[in-house]
Amino acid sequence: MKNKYSIYLFVLLFVFFGCSQKKAEKTAVNSTADSLSTYFLLANNLNLTREERQIYTEKSFEIVINQEDDSLNRVNLFKVANRYYNLSDWKGFNKTVQLVLKKSDFAKDTLHLTKAYTYLGDYYDSQAISDSAFMFYNKAAKLYVKTTDNIVLSKILINKANLQYKIGAFLGAQNTVFNVLRKIKGVKNANNVLYDAFNLLGLIYNELGEYDNALIYSNKALLISDDQSIPEEYQSKASSFNNIGFLYLNAKKYSLAKSYFQQGLDQNNLLKHKPTLFAVLSDNLAYAKFKLNETDGLPELFYSSLKLSENLKLTSGIFVNKIHLSEYFASKKDTVSALKYSNEALLLAKSSNVSRDVLVALKQLSIVEPEKAAVYNREYIHINEELQNAERKMGDKFSRIEYETDVIRGENSDLTIQNRNLVYTFSFIAILGLLTYIIKDQKTRNRVLLYKQQQQKANEDIYNLMISQQNTIETNRVEEKRRVAQELHDGVLGRMFGVRMNLDGLNGFQDEMAVSQRSAYLSELKNIEQDIREISHDLNREKSELINNFVAIVDNLFEEQRKTYPSKLISNIDSTIKWELLVNSVKINLYRIMQESLQNINKYANASTIKIELKKKDNNLSLIISDNGIGFNATVKKKGIGIQNMLSRTKECHGEFHIKSKKGDGTIITIIIPIEQKQIPT
Repeated sequence: MKNKYSIYLFVLLFVFFGCSQKKAEKTAVNSTADSLSTYFLLANNLNLTREERQIYTEKSFEIVINQEDDSLNRVNLFKVANRYYNLSDWKGFNKTVQLVLKKSDFAKDTLHLTKAYTYLGDYYDSQAISDSAFMFYNKAAKLYVKTTDNIVLSKILINKANLQYKIGAFLGAQNTVFNVLRKIKGVKNANNVLYDAFNLLGLIYNELGEYDNALIYSNKALLISDDQSIPEEYQSKASSFNNIGFLYLNAKKYSLAKSYFQQGLDQNNLLKHKPTLFAVLSDNLAYAKFKLNETDGLPELFYSSLKLSENLKLTSGIFVNKIHLSEYFASKKDTVSALKYSNEALLLAKSSNVSRDVLVALKQLSIVEPEKAAVYNREYIHINEELQNAERKMGDKFSRIEYETDVIRGENSDLTIQNRNLVYTFSFIAILGLLTYIIKDQKTRNRVLLYKQQQQKANEDIYNLMISQQNTIETNRVEEKRRVAQELHDGVLGRMFGVRMNLDGLNGFQDEMAVSQRSAYLSELKNIEQDIREISHDLNREKSELINNFVAIVDNLFEEQRKTYPSKLISNIDSTIKWELLVNSVKINLYRIMQESLQNINKYANASTIKIELKKKDNNLSLIISDNGIGFNATVKKKGIGIQNMLSRTKECHGEFHIKSKKGDGTIITIIIPIEQKQIPT
C-alpha cells in the first residue's frame, strides 16, 4: 500500500453557526477542510467495505479538484491517488496522477513532478505495460539522483529492478538491486528498502537457478519483516512466506511449499491489507496441493483466487492462475477446459507484452494440444531467441562483484592495493586457464561425438545394403518356388488326373481281382495327388512368410540374445504385419531400438525374463519391450543416452515413445509407429 502507517479513525464533527457573512465563510472553509480529512480517513478505513471506501475516495477527489492550485493541493491529490491505489482502482489512480503531473509540470515543482513519474511507473507496471513503466521510473530516478535522498532513490530503483525481473532481464535487475544496496549501506531506517531488495534478490536468483543464494536472501528478508519500521499493512511476512514457498515450489518440494503458502495466508488481516497477495497465495497453495495430488478444495480454490485477481485487475495473477487451471484440467483429461484456460493465458500474455509469460503459455499449449506442438514450438523458439538477445544486452554481473568487493574491503581494511591486484591477476589467469581447458575439452567431446555419428551412419548404410541384398535373394527364391509350385500344380497333377481317369475307365471289367487292383491304384493316386497339393500350398505360404527378411534378422538378434545371456527371452511377432509397407529407415530404427533395449536390460536391469512383442493395431505398429528387472524411478532419474537415442529414433519414425518403470517393478517401453510412413524427398 502507498500509505505507510495504520489509519485510526477519529471522526470529529463541528457544527458552526454564525451571524456575520465573514464568519459563515470561515466556517464553510473549516468545514470543508474537516470533511476532506474525514474522507481521507474513511477511505483508508479497512473495516469498511470496498464500495464504501470507493465512495469516500470519490468525495475526496471532488473536494481536492476544486481547491486552489498550490503545493498543498498537489499533496492532497497524491493522497487521493494513494486511496485509489489501495483500492486497485487503476482508472481513478491514473486520472489523479495525470492531473497532479500536469499541475506539477506547470508549477515547475520538481519534487512532486518526480513523485508523479514514480506513480505513473506504478500504474503502467500494474497494467504490465513494461516499456512505459520503465520510462517513468527512469525519469524519476534521473531527477532524484540529483538529491541526497538515497532512501527515496533506492525505492525507485527497486521498482525498476522489479520491472526488469518481470520482463525477464534478471541480470539487469540484479545489477540494479546491488546498486540499491550500495546506496543505502550504512543508512539508518532503511530496513523497509532492505526488505524489498533481499526479497527481489531471492526471486532473481531463483530464476537464475542459484537456489542456495535465493534461499539466503529470501530468509534475510523474512528476518527483517518483523521490523517495526515496516508497517503492518505491507504484510511483509506474508510476502516472504510466499516467496520462500515459491522457491520450494520450483524445487518440486511441494510439501514445504504448501506449508509456507499456508503460513502466509494465516497472517492477520491479509485479505484487508493486501488482497492481491491473498489472491497470489491462494493460487500458489492450490497449485501446491494439486502437485501433491490433494484434491480437497480443488478446483474451487483456483476459482476463488482467479475471481479475486480479476476483481483486482491483477494481470500477472490472472495469467498464472489460468496456466495453473490449464495444468489442473489437463491432468484430469479435460482437454476442452485445459485449452480454454491456456489460450486465454496466451492472449493475456500477448496483450500485456510479457515475453516470458508468452513462452510459458506456448509451452502449456504444446502439452495440452500435441497435434499443434510443432506450430507452438516454432513460435516458442522465435520468441525465446528474441528474449535471450534482449537479456544479453542488459549487462553482466559486475555490480554484484563490486558490492561484494566493497564488503570485503570494509571488513579487511589492512589489505593493500598490491595484494588485491595480485589476487585479481591470479584469478584472471586461473579463469583464462579454465576457459582454455573447457574449450579444448569441448572440442575433444565434439570430435568423439562426430566419430560416433559417422560410425552410426556407416552401420546404417551396411544394414541397408544387407537388407537390399537379402531382399534380392529372397525375391529370386520366392520366384523359383512359385515356378515349381505352378509346375507341380499344372503339370504333374494334370497328368496324374489323366491316369486316374483312365483307371476309372477300366472299372468296366467286373472280375474281382481287377476291381480290387484298380481300387488300390486309385486310392494311391489320390494320396499322391493330395500330397502334391499340400506341397504346392506350403510353397505359396512360404512365399508370403518370406516377403521381407526383416523378421529373419530380428529372429537372429533374439537367438543371439538367448545364446549369450541367461535371462529368458519371450518374443512374439504378429504375422499379419505387412513389412513391405515400412520403409527401410523405420526397420533400421526398430532394430536399433530393440538392440539398445536388450543392451540396457543386460547391463542394468538384472532381469530373469524379457518379453518383446511386435503387434499390428489399426494402422499402427506397436513395439512393447518389458522386463521383470529392478526398474528405476522414471519420474526422477535423468534419462541416459540410451533412452534419449530410442526417443530420438521414435521421433524420426513419427511415433510415440512411452516408458513406465518403478523401483522393484521392472520396466515397460511402449513404442507406437504408423505403418505407412510419409515419404520425405531427399
